[in-house]
Amino acid sequence: MATKFSYSTLRDHAALFSQGLPILTYHKVGPKPRGVKWRSLYAGPRFFARQMAELAGAGYRTANLGETRPAVGNAARKFVITFDDGYVNVLRYAAPVLARHGFTAIQFIVAGGIGGSNAWDIAEGERATPLMDAAQIGDWLAAGHEIGSHTVSHPRLTQIPAARQREEIFASKRRLEDRFGRPVRHFCYPYGDWNEAVRDLVSEAGYATACTHLESGVNTAATPDHALLRIEARYPRRNLRWLWRGLLNGWA
Repeated sequence: MATKFSYSTLRDHAALFSQGLPILTYHKVGPKPRGVKWRSLYAGPRFFARQMAELAGAGYRTANLGETRPAVGNAARKFVITFDDGYVNVLRYAAPVLARHGFTAIQFIVAGGIGGSNAWDIAEGERATPLMDAAQIGDWLAAGHEIGSHTVSHPRLTQIPAARQREEIFASKRRLEDRFGRPVRHFCYPYGDWNEAVRDLVSEAGYATACTHLESGVNTAATPDHALLRIEARYPRRNLRWLWRGLLNGWA
């Protein structure tokens, strides 16, 4: 059975982070509006800033997905920051924090949604959230960050016909490269949903890596390039300990 867990503080994950390269997953960074369906997809600005400051204070520095992973351990104290979907609020609230610490990150862009909103979530009853337009993605890139592909329209890839799988995977790479004039080398499976056939298409399309998040853990040289593990960053479970810690740190 796949292991799935989340990240809130380094204190709870220091031992794990010493065993390989951690890849943290975020979606939206900013104040959480009323009535959102999936609250776990939001990281508040203070909470995100605290996480980054904690990692920087412990001597961690960011890596990119294309770097060689160690055979064992994480002596260099590296980690990767990823954002799914390409939300404007990441540019507004997360980018200044990243700059403060000299961190870089990658946003996985839904190529057919640039300048629009999260249509795949809206169809399931979620509130609309703006996605970066081309100029904003340009600002993200100019700040030293990367973009990757998150397909054309954010489908569950294992649940669509093979011909459409190919179009979603190949066309998203082509569109992003044509529009922004740089190679797109990394892919993220929407919903973390993949199988061997999908993985093979991603490899055939020329992506160097692909990320999922259905299984959590750290990555070493033995981790398959097209099945990289990620850890979802989110608030800890809400209980009295969480409330007390949040009050002390100013993010509850």
